[in-house]
Amino acid sequence: MAAAVDLLPSANESREGYQRTSFTHWVDADHDGCNTRAEVLITESRVKPTIEPGCKVTAGEWHSFYDGITVTAPGGLDIDHMAPLAEAWDSGAPPGP
Repeated sequence: MAAAVDLLPSANESREGYQRTSFTHWVDADHDGCNTRAEVLITESRVKPTIEPGCKVTAGEWHSFYDGITVTAPGGLDIDHMAPLAEAWDSGAPPGP
């Protein structure tokens, strides 16, 4: 494994040219009317979430194991990537499809 890591190219990070809009935002990969953010909110809610037309999640209960906080308003939650897009860009990742 260490040998494979050693084969990875290394370069200085650069934010030049980064635009958040270059990356595809939430998509509905399974075409069920709910984008990825809504799917995560629905799946991770500890109670049955309130879902309005257009698959807009308006209430539920989400618990953070990191800080012990419980949130009931989905607008207060960040559903994010494993690596923030700007950081991925800085490290050489191209925008999505």
